[in-house]
Amino acid sequence: MDTPDLELATQIRREVLGAGYADPKGPQSPFQEAFRDFTLRNCWGSVWTRDGLDRKTRSMLNLAMLAALARWNEFDVHVRGAINNGVTDEEIIEVVLQAGVYAGVPIASEAMKRAESVVRTVRAEQEAR
Repeated sequence: MDTPDLELATQIRREVLGAGYADPKGPQSPFQEAFRDFTLRNCWGSVWTRDGLDRKTRSMLNLAMLAALARWNEFDVHVRGAINNGVTDEEIIEVVLQAGVYAGVPIASEAMKRAESVVRTVRAEQEAR
């Protein structure tokens, strides 16, 4: 298996999630460093750098999977990333509805509330610039 390009992985992570989330804040513990290295290599370096899917599609898949798994903190982070990757509000709604059919209405209910909250926050930040 090829060694992931960690510079490219870091760049993609920063572009998708934003520097405020992606860049370490202050000194990192050995636990934080190990996990950051793991995600850079495996998520961002081995998958997000592939040509098979564009970033917008990857973001929509992430939203569906994270909603289905009820991984709400990561869901919130990836709603922001999805917006950065050009996913529209309407597409986010459709992804959540699709997840609701297959993962359940309670999942879709929570995901819809959280997505709307993140979208509103991002739109307010954009207007403030």
